[in-house]
Amino acid sequence: MKLYKVIIVNKTTKLKSIIKKSKPKFNVLNAGFKKRVKFRWRKPRGIDNKKRIRCLFAGASPRIGYKNSSEIRGMHPCGMFEILVHNTNELKNATGKIIRFAKGIGKKKRDKLKKLAEEMKIQVLN
Repeated sequence: MKLYKVIIVNKTTKLKSIIKKSKPKFNVLNAGFKKRVKFRWRKPRGIDNKKRIRCLFAGASPRIGYKNSSEIRGMHPCGMFEILVHNTNELKNATGKIIRFAKGIGKKKRDKLKKLAEEMKIQVLN
């Protein structure tokens, strides 16, 4: 996981930079050399599982300590929060945020929403 700086504007309009925590990849124990085990997370179960016992060679497991602070959790790397938009009402509530259009929006409605976002000077991600 890459580290990147996030710049936050507080209510007192002071710029504050916070670095997101780095975290390792959480994989299944034998995901590297066994072809049938894919790179994804599965909770270790079983009485003799080394990952469940937390042996160091087995790699990291997801824990609460990897969580970022509440100020930057869920933030886009540019430093703003993003909102999923389905219609014009949701777009009007998205001032000061980045928007991402929902998958199910058709071409006509998407074009209308893009024009509205340009008028409101809101950044569109997709």
